Amino acid sequence: MAPDAPRCPVLDMTARTLHQQNARLRCAGPAVRVELPDGIIAWSVTRAPVIRALTGDPRVSRDARRHWPGLAAVPEGWPMGPIAFQQNFFNRYGDEHRSARRRMATSFSPRRVSALRPRIEATTAALVGALGELAPGQAVDLRRALSLPLTMTVICDLFGVPADLRPPIGRAMDALLTTTAANEQMTLSRAEINVALTDLLELKRREPGPDLASDVAALSTGGDTGRTEEESRDTLFLMLGAGYETAVNLITSTVQALLTHPRHLAAVRTGALGWEDVIEETLRHESPVMHVPLRYPLEDIDLGEGVVIRRGEPILLGFGAAGRDPDLHPDRPDEFDPTRPDKEHLAFGHGPHFCLGAPLARLEAEVALAGLFGAHPDSALDPSRPAPARLESAIINGPAELWIVPNPPAP
Repeated sequence: MAPDAPRCPVLDMTARTLHQQNARLRCAGPAVRVELPDGIIAWSVTRAPVIRALTGDPRVSRDARRHWPGLAAVPEGWPMGPIAFQQNFFNRYGDEHRSARRRMATSFSPRRVSALRPRIEATTAALVGALGELAPGQAVDLRRALSLPLTMTVICDLFGVPADLRPPIGRAMDALLTTTAANEQMTLSRAEINVALTDLLELKRREPGPDLASDVAALSTGGDTGRTEEESRDTLFLMLGAGYETAVNLITSTVQALLTHPRHLAAVRTGALGWEDVIEETLRHESPVMHVPLRYPLEDIDLGEGVVIRRGEPILLGFGAAGRDPDLHPDRPDEFDPTRPDKEHLAFGHGPHFCLGAPLARLEAEVALAGLFGAHPDSALDPSRPAPARLESAIINGPAELWIVPNPPAP
């Protein structure tokens, strides 16, 4: 960049101003150059129609190793690297992506997910029951008391993750999605989760069971039809992380929205609103995923308005920004309103990379909300605490904690 050239805006890695920054970027053009950690420059796309167009465009790849000429300049431990550089179907291109995705898709079909309902309901009932043991007026962090243990239990049961590996995997997942972390910490966290996932794969090769981790381990042959060890670890990283992080943020954000807008909670109680309405509006208004790094054009792409993304220039799609796009939702886009007839969003992506875990996240949210407010209908935000801080991530989006009082004292 020339010394007198205007500096690109720095993307907010702390999440304190993500929605405000998205609005400014959206107004500035169909794509705007932004600075990511370590001075990496990418095109930020926050307009819903442009996101949809790029995700469905066969000229756009997610494979950094094949299609990002600037990859060699990215330092080790880059905070967006754990997502951008995964070696699994998430970042494959073309036929490679379709083939690898197809192998996992049946595990998350609506029919298979529906069969998980009894397990999800039982886990929710146990966690919600524990809230009933709190003294009247006692506060609890809902994220750690319900959202996190529910989603972690469900996805780890599905993959057959033993109890001793769940805490280190969960801690490392959280760390690897913290985009304010130093490169050295990211490198350490990546090494920690690789150890845990290698242990899991080795366990499943010795003692295979009727679980998805055993299915992944069985394909870790390194042969022509199998996965390499790195791809097997990264497949587990993707499926465990996506199945955990998305749902925990969706549940926590939905509870926060309802307790902040009690009239909508009252409408649910009377049957005027359904849980589906509330969940879809939360996905639109406060998407669990904000930006997904990265994509790379195979040729120059003209977006209009004088914006041309050149071949190989990285693209950052703001899926979480799309739901608040005034062109998509001209009526009060920044207001949470589950009664609005149109709740269109891109919270689970769009096109060939649409999230496989979307049905599971929606089911977990529905069961968790019904369980919490069915057992504790008078739940309220803890009035002694300020508004919760956000997760320090430009990738995932949600409150870092949510203190509620499940059993308010009698008036």
